[in-house]
Amino acid sequence: MILLTFNIINPDRAFKNVAGLSDEELLELTIQNTKAILRSLDNKEIRATFFIEISLVSNLEKLIKKIIADGHEISFYNIDSTLSQLEEIKKWTEDLIGKQIRGIRMKENDFLLSEIHNLRFSYVSLDEDTALIFPFKRFERKASFTEQNGLSILHESISRYSQIPYNDFIFQITPLSFYESMVIETIKKDEFVFVYLNSWQFTDFEKKSFDVSFYKKYNSGKKLHDKLDDFCNWMIENELANARVKDFAF
Repeated sequence: MILLTFNIINPDRAFKNVAGLSDEELLELTIQNTKAILRSLDNKEIRATFFIEISLVSNLEKLIKKIIADGHEISFYNIDSTLSQLEEIKKWTEDLIGKQIRGIRMKENDFLLSEIHNLRFSYVSLDEDTALIFPFKRFERKASFTEQNGLSILHESISRYSQIPYNDFIFQITPLSFYESMVIETIKKDEFVFVYLNSWQFTDFEKKSFDVSFYKKYNSGKKLHDKLDDFCNWMIENELANARVKDFAF
Protein backbone atom coordinates (compact mmCIF):
# COMPACT_ATOMS: atom_id res chain seq x y z
CA MET A 1 0.00 0.00 0.00
CA ILE A 2 1.30 3.45 -0.96
CA LEU A 3 0.34 6.29 1.38
CA LEU A 4 0.87 9.57 -0.44
CA THR A 5 1.28 12.36 2.14
CA PHE A 6 2.02 16.09 2.00
CA ASN A 7 3.00 18.49 4.79
CA ILE A 8 1.35 21.88 4.20
CA ILE A 9 3.60 24.49 5.82
CA ASN A 10 4.69 28.03 5.00
CA PRO A 11 8.20 28.46 3.54
CA ASP A 12 9.18 30.64 6.52
CA ARG A 13 9.11 27.46 8.59
CA ALA A 14 11.82 25.99 6.36
CA PHE A 15 13.99 28.97 5.42
CA LYS A 16 15.51 31.83 7.41
CA ASN A 17 15.69 34.48 4.69
CA VAL A 18 12.15 35.14 3.46
CA ALA A 19 12.15 38.87 4.23
CA GLY A 20 11.30 39.69 0.63
CA LEU A 21 7.75 38.32 1.00
CA SER A 22 4.92 39.43 3.28
CA ASP A 23 2.91 37.02 5.43
CA GLU A 24 0.09 37.28 2.90
CA GLU A 25 2.42 36.45 0.01
CA LEU A 26 3.87 33.45 1.87
CA LEU A 27 0.39 32.17 2.62
CA GLU A 28 -0.67 32.60 -1.00
CA LEU A 29 2.44 30.73 -2.15
CA THR A 30 1.53 27.82 0.12
CA ILE A 31 -2.04 27.84 -1.20
CA GLN A 32 -0.91 27.87 -4.85
CA ASN A 33 1.63 25.09 -4.24
CA THR A 34 -1.07 22.95 -2.65
CA LYS A 35 -3.52 23.61 -5.49
CA ALA A 36 -0.84 22.52 -7.93
CA ILE A 37 -0.44 19.26 -5.99
CA LEU A 38 -4.19 18.74 -6.14
CA ARG A 39 -4.13 19.25 -9.91
CA SER A 40 -1.43 16.59 -10.21
CA LEU A 41 -3.69 14.14 -8.38
CA ASP A 42 -6.81 15.15 -10.27
CA ASN A 43 -8.36 12.54 -12.60
CA LYS A 44 -5.86 9.88 -11.46
CA GLU A 45 -8.13 8.42 -8.75
CA ILE A 46 -5.25 8.77 -6.31
CA ARG A 47 -6.14 9.97 -2.83
CA ALA A 48 -3.66 11.54 -0.43
CA THR A 49 -3.41 12.81 3.14
CA PHE A 50 -2.57 16.47 3.71
CA PHE A 51 -0.95 17.21 7.07
CA ILE A 52 -1.62 20.92 7.64
CA GLU A 53 0.57 22.81 10.09
CA ILE A 54 -1.68 23.70 13.03
CA SER A 55 -1.04 27.46 13.08
CA LEU A 56 -2.00 27.68 9.38
CA VAL A 57 -5.32 25.86 9.52
CA SER A 58 -7.62 28.78 10.33
CA ASN A 59 -6.21 30.73 7.35
CA LEU A 60 -6.92 27.96 4.85
CA GLU A 61 -10.69 27.53 5.06
CA LYS A 62 -11.33 27.48 1.29
CA LEU A 63 -8.32 25.25 0.59
CA ILE A 64 -9.36 22.76 3.28
CA LYS A 65 -12.85 22.55 1.79
CA LYS A 66 -11.35 21.90 -1.65
CA ILE A 67 -9.04 19.17 -0.33
CA ILE A 68 -12.02 17.40 1.26
CA ALA A 69 -14.23 17.95 -1.81
CA ASP A 70 -11.54 16.29 -3.95
CA GLY A 71 -11.71 13.18 -1.75
CA HIS A 72 -8.49 13.63 0.21
CA GLU A 73 -7.86 13.52 3.96
CA ILE A 74 -7.04 16.42 6.27
CA SER A 75 -4.75 15.75 9.23
CA PHE A 76 -2.59 18.03 11.36
CA TYR A 77 1.15 18.69 11.41
CA ASN A 78 2.62 19.97 14.67
CA ILE A 79 5.70 22.16 14.85
CA ASP A 80 5.36 24.16 18.06
CA SER A 81 1.67 24.36 19.01
CA THR A 82 0.32 23.74 22.50
CA LEU A 83 -2.19 21.08 23.43
CA SER A 84 -4.90 23.70 23.96
CA GLN A 85 -4.22 25.16 20.50
CA LEU A 86 -4.45 21.68 18.99
CA GLU A 87 -7.74 21.03 20.76
CA GLU A 88 -9.20 24.35 19.62
CA ILE A 89 -8.16 23.98 15.97
CA LYS A 90 -9.37 20.36 15.84
CA LYS A 91 -12.86 21.40 16.92
CA TRP A 92 -12.84 24.35 14.47
CA THR A 93 -11.81 22.14 11.55
CA GLU A 94 -14.28 19.38 12.34
CA ASP A 95 -17.09 21.95 12.50
CA LEU A 96 -15.91 23.33 9.13
CA ILE A 97 -15.80 20.05 7.22
CA GLY A 98 -18.32 17.98 9.16
CA LYS A 99 -15.82 15.14 9.57
CA GLN A 100 -13.60 13.85 12.36
CA ILE A 101 -9.89 14.64 12.10
CA ARG A 102 -8.25 11.31 12.81
CA GLY A 103 -4.52 11.92 12.46
CA ILE A 104 -1.59 14.08 13.51
CA ARG A 105 2.04 14.10 12.39
CA MET A 106 4.43 15.10 15.17
CA LYS A 107 7.74 14.35 16.83
CA GLU A 108 7.64 11.47 19.28
CA ASN A 109 7.49 13.51 22.49
CA ASP A 110 5.50 16.56 21.35
CA PHE A 111 2.40 15.39 23.25
CA LEU A 112 1.61 12.43 25.46
CA LEU A 113 -0.15 9.70 23.54
CA SER A 114 -2.86 9.66 26.19
CA GLU A 115 -3.49 13.36 25.49
CA ILE A 116 -3.78 12.70 21.76
CA HIS A 117 -6.15 9.81 22.37
CA ASN A 118 -8.31 11.97 24.68
CA LEU A 119 -8.71 14.47 21.82
CA ARG A 120 -10.24 11.65 19.73
CA PHE A 121 -7.37 11.17 17.34
CA SER A 122 -6.95 7.68 15.95
CA TYR A 123 -3.40 7.66 14.60
CA VAL A 124 -0.02 9.38 14.97
CA SER A 125 2.44 9.69 12.08
CA LEU A 126 5.86 10.16 13.65
CA ASP A 127 8.16 12.86 12.22
CA GLU A 128 11.52 11.29 12.97
CA ASP A 129 14.18 13.73 11.68
CA THR A 130 15.97 11.16 9.55
CA ALA A 131 19.12 12.83 8.24
CA LEU A 132 19.55 14.00 4.65
CA ILE A 133 23.04 12.48 4.47
CA PHE A 134 21.64 8.97 4.63
CA PRO A 135 24.70 7.03 3.30
CA PHE A 136 26.46 7.70 6.58
CA LYS A 137 23.66 6.36 8.72
CA ARG A 138 21.87 3.04 8.83
CA PHE A 139 18.35 2.84 10.16
CA GLU A 140 16.71 -0.18 11.69
CA ARG A 141 13.22 -0.54 13.08
CA LYS A 142 11.49 -3.61 14.44
CA ALA A 143 8.03 -2.51 13.32
CA SER A 144 6.79 0.16 10.95
CA PHE A 145 3.30 0.10 12.48
CA THR A 146 2.35 -0.39 16.13
CA GLU A 147 -0.58 0.15 18.51
CA GLN A 148 -0.13 2.20 21.69
CA ASN A 149 -2.56 3.88 24.07
CA GLY A 150 -5.45 3.14 21.72
CA LEU A 151 -3.65 4.83 18.80
CA SER A 152 -2.10 3.51 15.61
CA ILE A 153 1.54 4.66 15.51
CA LEU A 154 3.06 4.89 12.04
CA HIS A 155 6.79 5.39 11.58
CA GLU A 156 8.44 6.92 8.54
CA SER A 157 9.17 4.26 5.97
CA ILE A 158 12.69 2.95 5.39
CA SER A 159 13.97 1.20 2.29
CA ARG A 160 14.80 -2.31 3.45
CA TYR A 161 17.71 -2.99 1.11
CA SER A 162 19.44 0.39 1.30
CA GLN A 163 18.22 1.71 4.69
CA ILE A 164 17.36 4.99 2.98
CA PRO A 165 14.59 6.77 4.92
CA TYR A 166 11.67 8.16 2.95
CA ASN A 167 12.07 11.65 4.37
CA ASP A 168 10.95 14.83 2.63
CA PHE A 169 14.04 15.21 0.39
CA ILE A 170 14.35 11.63 -0.82
CA PHE A 171 11.63 11.90 -3.46
CA GLN A 172 13.11 15.21 -4.62
CA ILE A 173 16.75 14.17 -5.00
CA THR A 174 16.57 10.45 -5.87
CA PRO A 175 16.27 9.32 -9.54
CA LEU A 176 12.68 8.24 -10.05
CA SER A 177 13.53 4.74 -11.31
CA PHE A 178 15.59 4.08 -8.18
CA TYR A 179 12.86 5.52 -5.96
CA GLU A 180 10.28 3.27 -7.60
CA SER A 181 12.50 0.25 -6.94
CA MET A 182 12.75 1.33 -3.29
CA VAL A 183 8.95 1.51 -3.09
CA ILE A 184 8.49 -2.00 -4.50
CA GLU A 185 11.05 -3.50 -2.13
CA THR A 186 9.57 -1.73 0.89
CA ILE A 187 6.02 -2.83 0.09
CA LYS A 188 7.22 -6.43 -0.17
CA LYS A 189 8.61 -6.22 3.37
CA ASP A 190 6.19 -3.86 5.11
CA GLU A 191 2.47 -3.33 4.84
CA PHE A 192 2.86 0.20 3.51
CA VAL A 193 5.25 2.90 2.36
CA PHE A 194 4.92 6.59 3.13
CA VAL A 195 5.60 8.96 0.24
CA TYR A 196 6.50 12.13 2.05
CA LEU A 197 6.64 15.66 0.59
CA ASN A 198 6.35 19.28 1.74
CA SER A 199 4.31 21.96 -0.02
CA TRP A 200 7.26 24.38 -0.14
CA GLN A 201 9.27 21.91 -2.25
CA PHE A 202 6.99 22.79 -5.18
CA THR A 203 8.15 26.44 -5.08
CA ASP A 204 10.02 27.94 -8.05
CA PHE A 205 12.98 29.20 -6.05
CA GLU A 206 14.49 31.01 -9.01
CA LYS A 207 11.59 33.48 -8.87
CA LYS A 208 11.37 33.84 -5.08
CA SER A 209 13.71 35.67 -2.70
CA PHE A 210 14.67 32.77 -0.47
CA ASP A 211 18.13 31.97 0.81
CA VAL A 212 17.99 28.31 -0.19
CA SER A 213 20.75 25.69 -0.12
CA PHE A 214 21.59 24.19 -3.51
CA TYR A 215 20.31 20.74 -2.52
CA LYS A 216 16.91 22.20 -1.57
CA LYS A 217 16.63 23.89 -4.96
CA TYR A 218 17.61 20.74 -6.85
CA ASN A 219 14.63 19.24 -8.71
CA SER A 220 12.19 21.56 -6.93
CA GLY A 221 9.34 23.59 -8.45
CA LYS A 222 8.08 22.44 -11.85
CA LYS A 223 10.58 19.58 -11.99
CA LEU A 224 9.04 18.18 -8.83
CA HIS A 225 5.52 18.62 -10.22
CA ASP A 226 6.53 16.64 -13.30
CA LYS A 227 8.16 13.98 -11.16
CA LEU A 228 5.03 13.62 -9.04
CA ASP A 229 2.94 13.25 -12.21
CA ASP A 230 5.29 10.55 -13.50
CA PHE A 231 5.20 8.73 -10.15
CA CYS A 232 1.39 8.79 -10.05
CA ASN A 233 1.24 7.42 -13.60
CA TRP A 234 3.69 4.66 -12.61
CA MET A 235 1.45 3.72 -9.66
CA ILE A 236 -1.55 3.46 -11.99
CA GLU A 237 0.29 1.53 -14.72
CA ASN A 238 1.57 -0.99 -12.17
CA GLU A 239 -1.81 -1.23 -10.40
CA LEU A 240 -0.29 -0.38 -7.03
CA ALA A 241 -2.85 0.18 -4.30
CA ASN A 242 -2.91 3.52 -2.58
CA ALA A 243 -4.95 4.96 0.27
CA ARG A 244 -5.42 7.86 2.61
CA VAL A 245 -3.73 7.18 5.95
CA LYS A 246 -7.03 6.94 7.85
CA ASP A 247 -8.25 4.25 5.44
CA PHE A 248 -5.10 2.19 5.93
CA ALA A 249 -4.80 2.59 9.70
CA PHE A 250 -8.23 1.09 10.46
